[in-house]
Amino acid sequence: MSRPPIAVITDPRTRRLVTLEVLVVLTVTIGLSALRSALSLLDAVLQPVPLAQQQVTLNAPAAQVGLVDLTLQLTRVLQLVGWGALGAYLLIRAGFAMRAVGLDARQPGRDALGAAGLAALIGVPGLGLYLAARALGVSLTVAPSTLGQTWWLLPVLVASALANSWAEEVVMVAYLITRLRQLGWSENASLLAQALLRGAYHLYQGLGGFVGNVVMGVVFGRVWQRTNRLWMLVGAHALIDVVAFTGYALLAGRVSWLP
Repeated sequence: MSRPPIAVITDPRTRRLVTLEVLVVLTVTIGLSALRSALSLLDAVLQPVPLAQQQVTLNAPAAQVGLVDLTLQLTRVLQLVGWGALGAYLLIRAGFAMRAVGLDARQPGRDALGAAGLAALIGVPGLGLYLAARALGVSLTVAPSTLGQTWWLLPVLVASALANSWAEEVVMVAYLITRLRQLGWSENASLLAQALLRGAYHLYQGLGGFVGNVVMGVVFGRVWQRTNRLWMLVGAHALIDVVAFTGYALLAGRVSWLP
């Protein structure tokens, strides 16, 4: 079932407030991270070392003391959960029930099967794109984790994957597309806007990360527009990240083909 039509806001004052709200949300969440990501890529490009010989880490140690590092890792997870919660809260305040954006438990089987299918559709070609971009020298080497072999390694990586998927899909898809549609943007324009922002958020990985996440944004956004099932997207994103994070942590240094 596709999403019900969204009424366009016509009152000038309300439109200004919604526009300001969107800008504030993006500033404190993924939008500001996209700017930092672009500057990070610029800095990498200006280095004398080729991009493919530079490394970026997705889950890196944040402190020397183990328990302090664990606390900081969980703080980052909590921040991402907060980003998604903010988007969901603002949608509720705007009059959208969570079932209206597909955050309900009415179709668990469909959500699970859809998540698995989307994860395979995006994850496998995404890995190929990353390897190709790295071979062409337009992407950095991405290390999903450089956390030490501690007792909390795998739980923290899984929590990080879940928090990433929750934050990105709620803010980028459910919140941003809905609010842009209320401001009169077309389905395609709002879809492309969130996909480009998602790609910009991953520019720190290089052009491969940008292109791969733009494609992911287009596919995920369109699936949501057609099915109105956001849990399907959150689940697919979580599966991709869990496999990448935990797989790397378990296999790094043990197999020759893994950078």
